Amino acid sequence: MLLLTKTTSTTMWVSPQHHCPGQTSITSQNGFVSFPKSSTTSRAVSFNMGNPHTTLPPSGSFKKPINQPITDCNTQIRKFCEVGNLKMAMDLVCNAQKSELELATYCSVLQLCADLKSLDEGRKVHSFIDSRGIEMQNALAPKLAFMYLSCGDLREGRRVFDRMANEKVFLWNMLLSEYAKIGNFEESIMLYERMVEFGVEANSYTFSCILKCLAAKKSVAKGERVHGYLLKLGFGAYNTVVNSLIAFYFKCGRTESARKLFNELCDRDVITWNSMISGYTANGRAEKGVEVFIDMLSTGIRVDLATIVSVLAGCANVGVISLGRSLHAYAIKAGFNKEITFNNTLIGMYTNCGDIDGASRIFYNLGERSVVSCTSMIAGYARDGLSDKAIALFHEMKMEGIKLDIFSVTSILHACACSGSLEDGKEVHNYIRENNMDLDVSVSNALMDMYAKCGSMEDALSIFSQMPIKDIVSWNTMIGGYSKNSMPNEALHLFGAMQQELKPDIVTLTCVLPSCASLAALDRGREVHAHLLRNGLAFDNYVVNALIDMYVKCGALVLARSLFDKTPVKDLVSWVVMVAGYGMHGFGREAIAAFKKMRKAGIVPDEVSFISILHACSHSGLLHEGWRFFDIMRNDCNIKPKLEHYACMVDLLARSGKLLKAYRFVETMPIEPDASVWGALLCGCRIHHDVKLAEKVAEHIFKLEPDNMRYYVLIATIYAEAEKWEEVKKLKERIGRRGLRKNPCCSWIEIKGKHHIFVAGDNSYPQAKTIDSLIKEWSTKMKAEGYFPKLRYALTKGENMQKETPRCGHTERRAMAFGIMSFPPGKILRITTNLRVCSDCHEMAKYVSKKIGNEIVLRDSNRFHHFKNGSCSCRGYW
Repeated sequence: MLLLTKTTSTTMWVSPQHHCPGQTSITSQNGFVSFPKSSTTSRAVSFNMGNPHTTLPPSGSFKKPINQPITDCNTQIRKFCEVGNLKMAMDLVCNAQKSELELATYCSVLQLCADLKSLDEGRKVHSFIDSRGIEMQNALAPKLAFMYLSCGDLREGRRVFDRMANEKVFLWNMLLSEYAKIGNFEESIMLYERMVEFGVEANSYTFSCILKCLAAKKSVAKGERVHGYLLKLGFGAYNTVVNSLIAFYFKCGRTESARKLFNELCDRDVITWNSMISGYTANGRAEKGVEVFIDMLSTGIRVDLATIVSVLAGCANVGVISLGRSLHAYAIKAGFNKEITFNNTLIGMYTNCGDIDGASRIFYNLGERSVVSCTSMIAGYARDGLSDKAIALFHEMKMEGIKLDIFSVTSILHACACSGSLEDGKEVHNYIRENNMDLDVSVSNALMDMYAKCGSMEDALSIFSQMPIKDIVSWNTMIGGYSKNSMPNEALHLFGAMQQELKPDIVTLTCVLPSCASLAALDRGREVHAHLLRNGLAFDNYVVNALIDMYVKCGALVLARSLFDKTPVKDLVSWVVMVAGYGMHGFGREAIAAFKKMRKAGIVPDEVSFISILHACSHSGLLHEGWRFFDIMRNDCNIKPKLEHYACMVDLLARSGKLLKAYRFVETMPIEPDASVWGALLCGCRIHHDVKLAEKVAEHIFKLEPDNMRYYVLIATIYAEAEKWEEVKKLKERIGRRGLRKNPCCSWIEIKGKHHIFVAGDNSYPQAKTIDSLIKEWSTKMKAEGYFPKLRYALTKGENMQKETPRCGHTERRAMAFGIMSFPPGKILRITTNLRVCSDCHEMAKYVSKKIGNEIVLRDSNRFHHFKNGSCSCRGYW
């Protein structure tokens, strides 16, 4: 539009195509905005209708010619405005009478207030207008609203805007933009809808702004309606609009829609290409973004810094370091290597592609290191397992006075978590507190994760309890932390509390399942499975594997196998879980069959797979088969045995009675044996009552782990069974000198989702008299049939040899008795105990399964025992 204002009678006209000599103008896509350069002309400032921050002509769009002369006061004020002297202009405005000042003069002063961002002076002008009773005519109201919005007073600007006739698109655009800047996208979208409803015709800026707001809210349906409306108005070929549409569709995950727009656009600029590259990268299709970049080079369009940064990000995601290095060289030639954004992205590319040395060279050659570049390096070090370097860099940043942001502290906390550096993590926590960053949810979550991975759940709980707002990640971090730190009861309790606050997601449920498995909480595990099925979450391989593992460890091998068979895609983990499950339950032959099927299916076994199959062979006494798999691992699969594999082989030999062969095997190991290897041999000595060898083996163990109570109890058992009471006494004295205490045995059984726990030495359990009476009845009948208990696990010889003093406290049989009393005949009893089941309780379980008829599934610290019809699946291998 062309607006002209003269001192004599003038008529205003629109000329979108002609530019008159002697006029000052600005070109916009809508034409020119012009006015004459006359000393007697009011200050008319050009504005672009597509830009919300351009200025308004002070005289406004007066409908009628102006016939009166401008007073000297008005002329002086406008001249001061033209030269930017707001103080002198305001002095004249303050001293002028109401009748002296024209609307155009007020508009000139308001424009200058807007240009200088002088909100206080603008408010004074508004006060004069109100106090002098000046009506808000067509030009004055928009100018006043414009002043407030330009000076950052969105609230007052909106108030003025709502009281005027809103016909000017640039003010609508300005409001849309200002609300978007503060993140109030909902208000921007609502304003746009009102604008359309009022018939105000949108322009290219309107569409670019509203599409960004809709992208932020991922409002696909509304975005498609805007797309249709802008096509109707003829904006479908405008680069700025199409670029915004492409960005919108990418933000909403509609990559094909974005690609279609790109293909249909003839006149593509560098922003169009950059939008495609960054859009593909952001949607996890970085390889497509790299392809677009290669196509871009063939068109001859000159790339800019944004292009290079987007492609480097794509290279980082895909791991294409060769292209990244080429871009690095190109950027140096183009002079981009001085740009901070480029260097930060380059460091990220090298660290993501595994070239930590390349990233370090760039980082330490930077003239000035920023918090972003430091964060990229810390994340890179943490990702490469170089947590010490990440922590050292954190200390360097503090010394250099670089203020850490949320991303840097979460990255360093991740490094501390990966390395288990609790002390360094606490130092970072102190820094967070000192800088008031602990109220941020992501920082609190990272702190909890660090403490959980460093084994300090008390500190993690302290942070969790103090969080004013907890998101799903907060709950998952705590539940997962309890689960990984062998605190399943706490994990399940917190899971119950979470369900009162938030709906669990797939991560929550996969964190809960190991806790169900750890407690053998089959009923809770089934509830989780049902929740997964109801919400369509039970089809992810990770979830399925966690479910199979849960059923295996809850003793429901049939359910585990059923789920395994129904899984369409079985990965290595699926097979290993089943192989290990069969082994734990004493079904060695079935484990071997599953292992063979896995290899036949084309899945290559790893070192964990061989640990599982060797354990299975050991638990079932399959000596020859175990040796064959050990040879396959070394010779066919080229896997170098680790301590876990050697421990399995020693256990296999020792259980089979090959004690001397097992001892020689340990002595000839190519790596130094640890306590687990010697401990496997000690277990074999107990089974086969070889006291002499046991003493020799125990010497090695106590050198390696002098405070491990488990091995003291094991050697004491061997002495007690050999009736070497003097040696038992000496061992007890040794334990006393070291201040060691054995963990009390406890056993539990799940009934209707509730765990009933029985602890050795505690007689306060429910229905104690009834339970003890039932156990006594069973013992009497067993003795009548020829069974006599043995002092197998005593640490001292009792004066009364007929008094039983087993370390287990017989908690297993109490759980059994309570289960028999609570369940109907024929119901499977599922019992868990924290130690290895004692021989007396083992024999009683066989007796109960035969005489009472209930199948009993007992899980001890070593394996599962399935008691049915008087026999056990372990066949004595425990």
